[in-house]
Amino acid sequence: MSSLYNTLSANERATLIKEAGQERLTISFYQYAHIGNPKLFRDHLFIRWNALDVLGRIYVAHEGINAQLSVPAENFDAFKTHLDSISFLENVRLNVAIEQDNLSFLKLKVKVRNKIVADGLNDATFDVTNKGIHVDAEAFNALIEDPDTVLVDMRNHYESEIGHFKNAITPDVDTFRDSLDIIERDLANHKEDKKLVMYCTGGIRCEKASAYYKHKGFKQVYQLEGGIIDYARQVEKRKLENKFLGKNFVFDHRRGERITDDVISHCHQCGKPCDTHVNCANEACHLLFIQCEGCGEQMDSCCSDACKAVYNLPHEEQKKLRKGKGASNKIFKKGRSDVLKFKR
Repeated sequence: MSSLYNTLSANERATLIKEAGQERLTISFYQYAHIGNPKLFRDHLFIRWNALDVLGRIYVAHEGINAQLSVPAENFDAFKTHLDSISFLENVRLNVAIEQDNLSFLKLKVKVRNKIVADGLNDATFDVTNKGIHVDAEAFNALIEDPDTVLVDMRNHYESEIGHFKNAITPDVDTFRDSLDIIERDLANHKEDKKLVMYCTGGIRCEKASAYYKHKGFKQVYQLEGGIIDYARQVEKRKLENKFLGKNFVFDHRRGERITDDVISHCHQCGKPCDTHVNCANEACHLLFIQCEGCGEQMDSCCSDACKAVYNLPHEEQKKLRKGKGASNKIFKKGRSDVLKFKR
């Protein structure tokens, strides 16, 4: 089974990419579909994509596929041909990153999950493929100017904190599941008279949300086709007004793509304007938070004095301290730790 899993470490792969000197394209896509045997489909994808030097994080489930990956530019046509050979992925929309980085992904991970977007729902009558109306950037801009429209950001707090659309509702949530209940509760009296317009990074979360809200009785449900990623590309190409402010959070080592020059968030340690996410350098913590360059230098890229003290211990002593302990739950708090004075 070795051919179905990675054999190189991230460092080894990074070295090979740098030595090869080939340009790579960072791409994301998703598709909701009914997949009968996700494990078989997963193995098929790994074998074909590994041969094309595809790297990335791909989730497969009975409800579809969610992929963030990079592929050598010279292999893109072969990759696209393979996608088109799969019935439900033929001509699937591919979101190509605004800012390219050859090291955006360093391993190929294709995993079988219960769902491609965790939603905490156990409702057999809910059909995720019965989605809302997709709109492009121009139609989206017009819709959100309508006084009968409610614009909702379907992402988590640490994503919307560094960038969001003007006048959007940005739920202060840690998970997609939390957003579903909050929005339904807050808009319970407007299921028929308001246009519910949603957006997310690339479209996958608000597509599931659009189906969910239709299931819950909302009559006018829309989503931004291709999410923020494709919106930024359409705005530039078609010379449209850009109604997004700041950065778009992305789920690779870049952690963000700049859409506009607006900096709408602050360093969590000193409060200065900043929208750069980092992970605490103490591997036992790894907390995601916003840190400016000055605080990064002063704190050795750590979130607290306690983590800084651990980080400056010899590597073997750090390993001893971590031995036998599970990963800190702060990794999941995404900026909510009490050590951060200026957290949202």
